[in-house]
Amino acid sequence: MLTPSLERLIAELSRLPGVGPRSAQRLAFHLLKAPNERTLALAGALTQMSERLRPCSRCFSFAEDELCPICQDQRRDRTLLCVVEEPSSILPIERTHEYRGYYHVLGGALSPIDGIDPGDLRIDELVRRVDAEGVTELIVATNPTMTGEATALYLSDLLRGKVQLTRLASGLPVGADLEYADELTLGRALLGRRVLE
Repeated sequence: MLTPSLERLIAELSRLPGVGPRSAQRLAFHLLKAPNERTLALAGALTQMSERLRPCSRCFSFAEDELCPICQDQRRDRTLLCVVEEPSSILPIERTHEYRGYYHVLGGALSPIDGIDPGDLRIDELVRRVDAEGVTELIVATNPTMTGEATALYLSDLLRGKVQLTRLASGLPVGADLEYADELTLGRALLGRRVLE
């Protein structure tokens, strides 16, 4: 029913995370109705991203040069290093305007069931950075999942005594009702409680 080029566009769009076949169709038909310059601008942006982006040689986030913009920023605190699983985790932390250190992207989380071992992640590079760059605090900001927790425990065992290790607090989100909180979230909120000032 559809032309080969439209079928290909829908197939490619449906490979994006969170985009199913129907959403892909809607996006494709939206692009068909859009002015030609908008679709060409989108195609150009995708081509430019594909040609220019590469891993930062220091933190393994995205960069167009050898270093990403964060690693190039000399005003940041070199003694702080925040470890995340993927580059996409950096942006939410940056939006808080509360953190002024550097980052290290592991490239995933430990998951023996999926065959992801320490050698598959950028853990060796992390240890070298801690040793070479004068890091005094390592903030472990892996996801609060089974694999993220396993990764955090592995890193704390590996780096204990070399650097102060901290973990992002977890617990109740602002605006949450206690009666709707699950036991694990509420338990973490109790463990992570702090003194009121």
